[in-house]
Amino acid sequence: MTQTSRTAAAASKGPTPIFGMLAIYLRPQAPRVFLLAVLLLAGIGLQLLGPQILRRFIDSVTAHGAGTPLTGLCSLAGLFLLVTVAAQSARIGAAWLSEQVGWAATNRLRHDLAVHALRLDTGFHTARTRGELIERLDGDVTALAGFFSEFVIQIFGGALLVAGVIGLLFAQDRRVGAALSALALAAIVVLHATRNLSVARVALERQSRAELAGFLEERIGGLDDIRANGGGGHVMRGLGAITETLNVRAVRAAQVGRAVWVLTAAIFAASALTALSLGVYLFQHGAVSLGTAYLFVQYAALLREPLNQIGSQLQDVQRAAASLQRIGELLAIRPDVRDGPGVDWPTAAPRLSFETVDFAYGDAPPVLEGVSFTLEPGQVLGLLGHTGAGKTSLIRLLGRLYDPTAGAIRLDGRDIREARLDQLRRRIGVVSQDVQVFAASVRDNVSLFDPGVDDAHIVSVLEDLGLGAWLARQPDGLDTLLAGASGLSAGEGQLLAFAHIFLKDPGLVVLDEASSRLDPAADRLVERAMDRLLAGRSAIVIAHKLSTVRRADRILILEGGRIVEAGDRAVLAADPASRLSRMAAASHGALS
Repeated sequence: MTQTSRTAAAASKGPTPIFGMLAIYLRPQAPRVFLLAVLLLAGIGLQLLGPQILRRFIDSVTAHGAGTPLTGLCSLAGLFLLVTVAAQSARIGAAWLSEQVGWAATNRLRHDLAVHALRLDTGFHTARTRGELIERLDGDVTALAGFFSEFVIQIFGGALLVAGVIGLLFAQDRRVGAALSALALAAIVVLHATRNLSVARVALERQSRAELAGFLEERIGGLDDIRANGGGGHVMRGLGAITETLNVRAVRAAQVGRAVWVLTAAIFAASALTALSLGVYLFQHGAVSLGTAYLFVQYAALLREPLNQIGSQLQDVQRAAASLQRIGELLAIRPDVRDGPGVDWPTAAPRLSFETVDFAYGDAPPVLEGVSFTLEPGQVLGLLGHTGAGKTSLIRLLGRLYDPTAGAIRLDGRDIREARLDQLRRRIGVVSQDVQVFAASVRDNVSLFDPGVDDAHIVSVLEDLGLGAWLARQPDGLDTLLAGASGLSAGEGQLLAFAHIFLKDPGLVVLDEASSRLDPAADRLVERAMDRLLAGRSAIVIAHKLSTVRRADRILILEGGRIVEAGDRAVLAADPASRLSRMAAASHGALS
């Protein structure tokens, strides 16, 4: 079982998934957790020892009065100071180590969630905004960070301190021990009973935060269009509705947390009053010394901190439970597109065939119906059709971003579903009109963060594509950081995408409107790069400009998800009755 699957199991099964999550992510940090336990126990022991020293100090003074030996009192005072400093040092060390453990655990969880999300189907990602996914992968995990880092200190440590105080009180006087034990037990019962009250409310609050993140991400991304078309008022009304819902849900979630805090405060007040009353009563009847009566009050005061910590931490536990529920829901989603057993394919240009392929997005009407064609090794297929004809869907099926609802797609006679996804996608190179340029170095953009690619090879490819002079102008060469696509012309961005495909060296290339947005000078460079890229490879060229398909050996025209014309380009171009010729005439384009 993988780390991610174990996390999914812990988040979706059993009565205490939080503890299952703790076990999964704290087990790899066993040495740190052990040291944390040592510091925690040492700090608790020293906290319990401090009031005992003060009791001896008080009893010594009351027993001897002015004749109390100064040396003994100074020794007790020095010991108390030493114990106090040591206890605080242990607590500081435990808190620091707890933060280290907590962030290491949540970073591993964040990594596992990101890997899981990247493996999910394209349909999952298109159905959700990027802001919502960021909130799921980061916001929910961040909500767990305090839980991981503080749970041991504030709940486990607090419970140990309460147990230690009660044990020592029983050792001093059973009546006091029983009274404060009853109050502590009442506190534990109340805290346990209210533990899950706000989980549903916090989950709704987290969902509203995810919706807000998605709303802002989309609107900020389209800010220029919103301004240009006067959509500011509409955006602000939408923002107001979302934030109003978030405010209501946040207040409702906070109300339950505050109720828990009020209950713990009331129980603390009762315990302090009980200790003081019993101490005074027993001292007046000579059952205990003044130092012991003071000890009762001090130990009752010691109960305040762990009970308050447990009460406040339960709010984080509730939030953690809500976040964990959402994490479990995400991890429970399984991709429809899964790895095959693997195929030993040659690296040469493959033979591609679509065999009666149908496809629909979910329950929507089919976007491809009965698509069948064959592309021989080394041939170039020109794929034409109006917007919505199914061209992009066909390419998505080829890369197994989706699987056909019927039929099969084969490379060299093998169904692509038999291949592992990484194996298939290494064999196919795609260059689209929307080039993604990352805020990273030139090297990382060309190699797509593959450290194994040789720098000399990258430079050679860039020079071959006509980017040698551009690279020479970069202040740090391949180490120059690019500020996304904003620092590049459209032609430079396209050529960087071509460079990546040359490094990848696939046998099958898909060019999706790769030169549709370029000026004539950049278009010439890209056209030259396309010629070099297509040499010796099988290829599919999607184009609106008919000039782009001049290099195609065959033409396939889609309309309404069906093939309405297919054949040799030269033959179709010479036939005035063909759709290709009519398209050329309508656009005044030449096909020869």
